[in-house]
Amino acid sequence: MSKAKKSHSIAFRLIAAVLAVELLSALLIGFLSFGYERHIHFLAFDAILHGRVASVLGAVQDAEDTQDNVILDKTDLHFPKDDIYEVYDAQGRVLGRSSNWHGMSAPLPEPPHHHDRYFHLVLSGQQYRVLVCRGSRTVDAGAPGGGKLRHITVLYGAPTARLWHAIRAAVEFYAAGSILLLAVTGPLIAWLLHRGLLPLRQLAALASRVSADSWQFSPPASARTTPELAPLTTAMESVLQRLERSFTQQRTFVSDAAHELKTAVAVVKSSLQLLGLRQRTPHEYQAGLDRSLADIERLEELVAKMLTLARVEDSSATSGPPAVADLAECVHQGVAQLASVAELRRVRMETEVPAGSRAAVPLTQEDCSMLISNLLLNAIQHSPPESSVHLRVTLGQQPGTVEFRVEDHGDGIDPAALPHVLERFYRGDPSRARSTGGAGLGLAICKAVVERAGGSIVLASRPAQDTTVTVSLPLVPHPGAEASPASAWLRTG
Repeated sequence: MSKAKKSHSIAFRLIAAVLAVELLSALLIGFLSFGYERHIHFLAFDAILHGRVASVLGAVQDAEDTQDNVILDKTDLHFPKDDIYEVYDAQGRVLGRSSNWHGMSAPLPEPPHHHDRYFHLVLSGQQYRVLVCRGSRTVDAGAPGGGKLRHITVLYGAPTARLWHAIRAAVEFYAAGSILLLAVTGPLIAWLLHRGLLPLRQLAALASRVSADSWQFSPPASARTTPELAPLTTAMESVLQRLERSFTQQRTFVSDAAHELKTAVAVVKSSLQLLGLRQRTPHEYQAGLDRSLADIERLEELVAKMLTLARVEDSSATSGPPAVADLAECVHQGVAQLASVAELRRVRMETEVPAGSRAAVPLTQEDCSMLISNLLLNAIQHSPPESSVHLRVTLGQQPGTVEFRVEDHGDGIDPAALPHVLERFYRGDPSRARSTGGAGLGLAICKAVVERAGGSIVLASRPAQDTTVTVSLPLVPHPGAEASPASAWLRTG
């Protein structure tokens, strides 16, 4: 069994991240402070060495001999007892050295011309920084020719223990300050982050109360006014509203479907019970069976429409390549299919489709034909005899869309019922009643088909005059045409 991964809250992660950044900052400050303090202290230390070398050079005097040699006069030289020095002339002869220094065991490192040179050595267990400096003295400056110039080399060193002690003390001060700052700001940052995430915790607490039975969700004002949480709050409200609407529609659909099926089953049952109440003639039995068969056919049609609506509304059922149907071809097929129905009801069908045009829409051929047939059949059923149903296909008002309108001249729809006509099982208007044989699902199926394709369907009606259904669908590139919306609407003749 694999171990479950540990989960940490956002607050814990943020606090850990901030503290890690502070710790890295403290280490960086310590590193930079070490470099800075070392540089500053060594500059000061080297300045002291240069000053003491200058004092040693000043103590080099004329030997007052016939060879015009020089000597080192130690009378005025007072240096720390741990310091060492040594003075050479141009011939390498030692002019003098400190009492605690016995000279170099190796040849003296020669500094570059006109430059000083530093090196380190260990003496009596102490680390020394030694400066080698080349200077000069003039002997008999008042003599003709300006006297004689004597080159002098001075070696001067001082222990660096105190220097490193001062550097460590400065770095320790910075490190202690950083640790103290981390100890103070750590709890403060944790408290501030905990308090700053309070709106998120409040939002989560309120969201956790939402269920299928309780959709009350009122985000706190702090979540709405927080820039980082405002988009999340809006998205959650939108999602919950859609979910609530979906649950409500599902419950309504189940309730309406159960009612419709119960009614249909009750009608069939009552017809059969009526036949069994007493002895019937063969003719009466045949008439009863015919009525039951007609009721079962209506029940079968209702179930088929419910399955069709469920299929259309199931977005997960889509698979394979995108569907493309020719709207103009579907219109011609729908008109031909319903020609006999229109003739029986003495209703004329008039179509206005640009000759030779093709309108490619994102629907399967089956759904496109069902959409056209349902709208045409609905218009025919609610049109009086000797009237006409007009269907027109045009380019949409919005770029990249196509529209078709179905208009009938029947009784129209009551304005109060118009917003609900596209709902499932709705038959509130007398002209759209059960007498037409509908179950209130035809227009709901049309709406689901159109919305699934990314289009829109709008009803407009004037009571006792006419009803117009306007469907707008996006155009898609027609197979074999250029991949652009404009190429989906082609004229071939």
